[in-house]
Amino acid sequence: MKLPMEINVALAGNPNCGKTSLFNSIVGANQKVGNFSGVTVEKVEGVTYRKGYKITIVDLPGTYSLTSYSPEELVARDYLINKKPDVVVDVVDTTNLERNLLLTTQLMNLGSNMIVALNMFDEADKKIISIDIDQLEKLLGAHLVPTSAVKNEGIESLLDHIVDLYTGEIEAKKNKLNYSEILEERIEKLTKILNKDKELSAKYNTRWLAIKLLVSDKSIYNLIQKYPVWIKVQNYLSSVFRDFEKKYNSDPEMILMEESFAFINGALKETVTIGQKKALTLSEKIDRILINRITGLPIFAFFMWLIFQATFALGEVPMQLIEIGFEKLGMAFATLLPDGILKSIIVDGIISGVGGVLIFLPNIMILFFALAILEGTGYMARAAFVIDKVMHKFGLHGKSFIPMITGFGCSVPAFMGTRTLKSESDRITTLLIIPFMSCSAKFPVYILFIGAFFPVDQAGNILSLIYLLGVILALLSAKLLKTTVFKGVSEPFVMELPPYRMPTFRSLFMQMWMKAYSYLRKAGTIILLASVLIWIASNYPKNELINLHLTKQVENVQNSETLTEIEKTSKITHLQNQAASDNLAFSLAGKIGKSIEPIISPLGFDWRLGIALVTGVAAKEIVVSTMGTIYALGDTDEESANLRTRLQSDPNYNEAVAIAFMVFVLLYVPCISATIVFFREAGNIKWTLLYLGYTTSMSWIMAFIAYNITKLFI
Repeated sequence: MKLPMEINVALAGNPNCGKTSLFNSIVGANQKVGNFSGVTVEKVEGVTYRKGYKITIVDLPGTYSLTSYSPEELVARDYLINKKPDVVVDVVDTTNLERNLLLTTQLMNLGSNMIVALNMFDEADKKIISIDIDQLEKLLGAHLVPTSAVKNEGIESLLDHIVDLYTGEIEAKKNKLNYSEILEERIEKLTKILNKDKELSAKYNTRWLAIKLLVSDKSIYNLIQKYPVWIKVQNYLSSVFRDFEKKYNSDPEMILMEESFAFINGALKETVTIGQKKALTLSEKIDRILINRITGLPIFAFFMWLIFQATFALGEVPMQLIEIGFEKLGMAFATLLPDGILKSIIVDGIISGVGGVLIFLPNIMILFFALAILEGTGYMARAAFVIDKVMHKFGLHGKSFIPMITGFGCSVPAFMGTRTLKSESDRITTLLIIPFMSCSAKFPVYILFIGAFFPVDQAGNILSLIYLLGVILALLSAKLLKTTVFKGVSEPFVMELPPYRMPTFRSLFMQMWMKAYSYLRKAGTIILLASVLIWIASNYPKNELINLHLTKQVENVQNSETLTEIEKTSKITHLQNQAASDNLAFSLAGKIGKSIEPIISPLGFDWRLGIALVTGVAAKEIVVSTMGTIYALGDTDEESANLRTRLQSDPNYNEAVAIAFMVFVLLYVPCISATIVFFREAGNIKWTLLYLGYTTSMSWIMAFIAYNITKLFI
């Protein structure tokens, strides 16, 4: 029988074992990103070729075990069980075999064709770690291949082993993990019972099912309950658990775990020799500074500040170039197309919408490149360790602080940054509080209102208080959520400090590019559609009477013999701006603004601020330009003296309204881009509804409090 020319390979391993770097070294740019079916856990798949075979490799989520404790563990296990890859490559950190081989023993129980990649083998040499590979292969019952993803060593040998194992050129080694008689007897008996169900035994490895049943794996219990054999299985398990409790005062899970660790320790003692340690390693010397209780936090704060500055300082020029490029593209289409609805949709809707999506791309690429450096060097784990004690007081772990800090720049990459959090409760909680970290898009609103209503010597203090309020409410919200919605569901946070490494530029670039591609692929089309819808709501329906009146007025001005050409141009611009203001009030967005006036009036807001808040859902920068349109000033920005003057002279507005409005903008739902990315990352409509409801409610409550307190002092 001729073998298919495609080999399906699963890449498994612990976090920080260099698995993703090895994956990038093997497949390069020939990879695509998606999600595993039915969940938000990211799926990265790549292709390479060897000896005439197409090798498709799936990089499974990093996991310490194959239990059903976290989404990553469940995804990795389900893929191995249901997809049945031709070869499983277990990537282990050679410098930390004791921790990594626990997953190896669980993969051995699956009975898959397995190759163990001894990654970071070069680092083991530096640490004077000597391994008898031939003997360890015999003990594990698996082929071992030394590799170094950083130095690109052992890659060809690994690919050769994959092909040869698949084609039968080398024999699959037999699983050597056998438990004590008290366990093996029960495993064998349970396996025989499961084998009586032909459908079940044809689909799954029944020995592995038996082991998982003995350790009370709930998801496997739920699986077996669907088959007729469940009654016999349940009866036998009941007798086994009673027997273990009576004879051994323990349970099968505890004994099985002890024996697994005993097997690992025995194998390592027989095959691994560690040279005498003469002095502190470089990693240990650096750690004495970076995770020191005195110096650790300031250094962490500096790195976060540096990343924040780099993300937006380096991203400013490419963002401006993208903006200019789309402005020129819009002008080109405006010149080519005749006036009408089609021209407006293409120029003001589609081109502006695409530009609004792509303008975030430089920030995202720079941010994820910086985060890839921290992750690749090993500092990210240290950063989480340093900040963990502070965050723990609010129910979160250190890793949550990274995306929170990112939220000061933009909520879009901040939401995407929560992927580093393994616990679903921590990830969702962090997603829900990120909107309170004031993004850069809200800054123009603050500048406009602070400049209009407060003297220069108070401006810095008010701006600082706005940002500080967001941080305080984010942390208090985290505490609230972790003691109510997610009470009792937080998983333990294992602080593992990997050795410092120098990541390759290729690995860093690939991680950055895949994140950027994921952003464009996931969000681009939906954000574009939403932006166009907001544009339509702001422009339609149009009041024809306003437009007819404008036409007549423009004709009168043009036919005037008393006005100069400069005066005519100024007058016509003023008339067009006034018509735009009237049309905005008549549009769907304007009607929504007027309809919510009773709701926002207790905050000191009128329908005009209501329209600004409605259009601000598309992007917070639009709030300023909307105010300019309302006041018939045309295109304006936060530095517009005319707009500030109009706000100051408006009898409906004062310092209390300004403070309340800034607080509302700080806290209410971010832009459409961020909201859609939130939904993608949360993966559930209920969390998105909570996010919309919580941010909106909090913004109203805090704006109401701010408005009434400020009124006492003016």
